[in-house]
Amino acid sequence: MKKLKIFTSLTLLFCLFNLTLSCSKSDDDITPDEKETDEPIVLNNEVNDFVWLGLNEIYLWQDEVPNLADDKFSNTDDYFKFLNTYDTPESLFDDLLYQRGDVDKFSFIVDDYRTLNNAFQGISKSNGLDIGLVRISNTNDIFGYVSYVANNSDAATKDIKRGDFFMFVDNEQLTVDNYGELLFGTNDSYTLGMATITNTTIEPNGKNVTLTKTEFTETPIHISKVIEAQGIKVGYLMYNSFIANFDNELNTTIADLKAQGITELVLDLRYNPGGRVSSALALCSMITGQFHDDVLIKEQWNSKYQNYFEQEDPEFLINRFPNVLLDGTSISSLNLSKVYILTTNGTASASELIINGLDPYIDVVQIGTNTTGKYTASVTLYDSEDFGQTNANPNHTYALQPLVYKSTNANGVSDYSNGLVPDYLMTYQTSNGSTTEGENLVNMGALGDENEPFLATALSLISGTTTKANQTNKAIIGLEVEHIAESNDFKPLKKGMFTTFKQPN
Repeated sequence: MKKLKIFTSLTLLFCLFNLTLSCSKSDDDITPDEKETDEPIVLNNEVNDFVWLGLNEIYLWQDEVPNLADDKFSNTDDYFKFLNTYDTPESLFDDLLYQRGDVDKFSFIVDDYRTLNNAFQGISKSNGLDIGLVRISNTNDIFGYVSYVANNSDAATKDIKRGDFFMFVDNEQLTVDNYGELLFGTNDSYTLGMATITNTTIEPNGKNVTLTKTEFTETPIHISKVIEAQGIKVGYLMYNSFIANFDNELNTTIADLKAQGITELVLDLRYNPGGRVSSALALCSMITGQFHDDVLIKEQWNSKYQNYFEQEDPEFLINRFPNVLLDGTSISSLNLSKVYILTTNGTASASELIINGLDPYIDVVQIGTNTTGKYTASVTLYDSEDFGQTNANPNHTYALQPLVYKSTNANGVSDYSNGLVPDYLMTYQTSNGSTTEGENLVNMGALGDENEPFLATALSLISGTTTKANQTNKAIIGLEVEHIAESNDFKPLKKGMFTTFKQPN
């Protein structure tokens, strides 16, 4: 049985896999015919063994899945028979998840962990375009809109920007059936057929933009600037993922905002799907600084891990406000007692941890729409004796990314499956007279601009004035659309909160 190194003292009930079949009779009492037994069952796919063992070991809802029970199988043959009923590791993995799609929406399996490992470093094959996709009313046709263009990307060199629309990819109309293959398939280059919205109708405008995907490292610090609002210095920071490699750069950015004398901060997490827990914890301390070593979040694992930690090392389950980064660098802190955070349904996981974790300590003013609703963290499991990458099985490159714990803040708040609710809901009027939540696609504005609707709302709250931008946003009629997907749904890490194992004291 594979075991994680930190649990060498935890005895699990897998001795049964080392047992041979036994009989109730002695050999002397068995006739020759009776001594003839069936051949042992042969495992068809060794990856299936890895999938079951990994989920049985550490999956958050292991107790809730009968097929993952420690005593599920009476012998090796029964175990192999079960595994052999699944043609692929993916089908086994999905079948072992707890209420897949309803409760567990975020565990996943990959067949090439090299791509996953690169993603943890911020490296992926991308053209730098972050997009959303929406359905055109009463049809299967959809169109795309640009949320932002990553700095220093291929798209940043082309004539395309936030708020632009497109309907075609390589002259083919986007539909609910083909957008995945056309935009997120194996093609490294494609040409977008752009479009224009006039009087709530979208039509092709004849413009084409060709984009090319390359191995690209996107810095999560998309924008950092200081804005003067009625004499108040406001820092604006758009941060688009939590990647440990950029912790020092983020720390330097915060220090620079502090040096410029900001007294308020608007943190834009609208398109941030999450990432490394340690990076989120560090940002919480950068925003504050006055709560060093207080409880920020607490972890709740499956029953056997939870019991082990509670008995052997309760501190393991607690994440406190840090004052240094992982490399020992001192954290630069703003010592704020209030922060303004911009959100959409694309704000997920570690981004939500920021909001939920800070809430017991400072005034968190959330502006936008409900967040995704992901309060769980995952780890990467490789097919090795301790589930680490060292000495991983050379016969394949599968890895698992199962949910392993749910987080609560210092007050025990968790399980916000419908997302965190904003204090100020962003809405707009549509052509049919209804009120719709979210960003008005025909009035998205430029990110970091004082007139961009979400930022304008934050600035008006900070300054205590009603801005012209807010009045304009209410007056501009938007489209009635159905949101289908967004770029982060197709990235290697999707919407996640990731952690690594740390040795108990």
